[in-house]
Amino acid sequence: MTGASGTASVTGTSPLPKWQLALAVGAPVALGLGYMYYKNSSKPSSKSNRGKSKGGSKENGTSAADKQISIDAECPPNAAAKSEVETPLERARRFKNEGNNHFKMGKYDEAIVQYNNAIEACPKESTEELATFYQNRAAAYEQLNKYSAVKVDCTKALELQPKYIKALVRRARALEHCNDLEAALEDVTTACILASFSNQTALMMADRVLKQLGRKHAMEHLANKKFIMPSKHIIKNYINSFHNDPVFSMIRDNDNSDISVGFAKVLECIKEERYDNVIPLCNEEIDCVEPDVVPNKFEALLLRATFYFLLGQHDTAITDFGTIINNETVPKNIKVNALIKRATLYMQLESPEKSICDFKVAVELDPDCGDIYSNRGQVNLLMEKAVEAREDLKKAVELNPKFGVVYVQKCYADYHYGLIKSDMKIVAEAIQDFEKAPEMFPDCPDCYILYAQVLSETQEFEKADNYFDKAIEKDPNNATIYVHRGLLQLKWNGDMEKAMEHINKALELDDKCDFGYETLATIEVQRGNLEEAITLFDKAIALGRTAAELTHIFSLRYAAKTQLTLKDRLGSEIMFNLQNVS
Repeated sequence: MTGASGTASVTGTSPLPKWQLALAVGAPVALGLGYMYYKNSSKPSSKSNRGKSKGGSKENGTSAADKQISIDAECPPNAAAKSEVETPLERARRFKNEGNNHFKMGKYDEAIVQYNNAIEACPKESTEELATFYQNRAAAYEQLNKYSAVKVDCTKALELQPKYIKALVRRARALEHCNDLEAALEDVTTACILASFSNQTALMMADRVLKQLGRKHAMEHLANKKFIMPSKHIIKNYINSFHNDPVFSMIRDNDNSDISVGFAKVLECIKEERYDNVIPLCNEEIDCVEPDVVPNKFEALLLRATFYFLLGQHDTAITDFGTIINNETVPKNIKVNALIKRATLYMQLESPEKSICDFKVAVELDPDCGDIYSNRGQVNLLMEKAVEAREDLKKAVELNPKFGVVYVQKCYADYHYGLIKSDMKIVAEAIQDFEKAPEMFPDCPDCYILYAQVLSETQEFEKADNYFDKAIEKDPNNATIYVHRGLLQLKWNGDMEKAMEHINKALELDDKCDFGYETLATIEVQRGNLEEAITLFDKAIALGRTAAELTHIFSLRYAAKTQLTLKDRLGSEIMFNLQNVS
């Protein structure tokens, strides 16, 4: 489950992007083709660069190097014996070689003429050569942006040679240009499988097409989405993540003085965890026709905006936050809290500039509010700004020294800052602070969870597992701890059964844990249970709230769906190749 604030909440999920998290626990194939891209992108290619453009410019999402790959090389003359009478195949090869020379000089129309001649001269039984001629002509058509002709020629080449990887990749690019993304994905996935995931061009293209498909369907899904309130436990953790929230502190301190009868009902609703009723009760308070009788109208507006945020109705939340922020009569503490929440929402919506701007205004209004620095620190962690994150969280701890969540987040920021700077002294000090945290804040599960994640990074797996176990003792209903513990089993010893046991327990506790559904789906992909994986991805999609999150899950779903389609087409070969890259 993505943290409700969109920041690096340890009670929600890891501060790492999800594909990085899956890589960290060694889940091969689990991320489909995206995984294979990241797994192989650092390896030197064994393929020749012959025929590739040296330029790296992009054209419609396809690099010039991508487009240039691709005529097949010249056929050398037969040195053993030169016949005075040229055979039809020799004549066809000569035309092809002439076409290749024109292609290399950028004379694509002239190249096409020679490839036409080669195709006409070639005996029909010489299927391999004929497929090459069609593929080379398709390469020339591609340089002229004649994508319909590219598709036709690649299809002819593939009819003659069904495992022709160059033709598959080229047709996939043409399909991508024509916005037929699903067909493009099938072709490029087939190429990846046939090449045992060693073809870098195909891998990079697969990753690109998956992201495009994911983004397209995420936008369609959000336009028609049914909004679902997160689980009670996620909301409760979100409430507890604020130290200075003007409304949540009323609940925590049981302060019902000077509040209206209507707003007292709202607070009681939150105490009883009847979260679906919060927005309707806030509406009644806000819409009261006697404003003098409603002293808590701004608190109700802030609470409504907060629950719209939690629900995933982001535009409505931004409107309510804006009403508070732009009203000069609103008390400072309410305005600052609205700025913090809108800033984290902007970060979820991939608008970091707006996020940082709201934090800056909040600091100007109240430089002593610790929640500003704790939330901005988490945003800086997500943006990989280690120095800024560390400074913010240090300030948050100074302002709220008894707040365990912030203390352990500072430990986490210090630890990663030390790694980035290769300063082992800072790393060692951070570890010492992690060790102290459970003694200082024995009832704070975050102290155990974040340290367990660091221990996992340092491959102290048994100790990490013990800390996850202690976190569960402190917070037995926190589903995401079980998911993290399941991921640890994969990294520790590749124990899928144990991992699934923990994740299924998470889903028993919280049937709205999208992090659990997504993680279990990736494991099912690895196990070859593609139908089950797609069902689980669908459950995660129903709970997704942001375009970025949904883009990611839809991409994984399409990777699984395409593998399922090709499993029937390619038979056992797909499973053999997938297993061999694991």
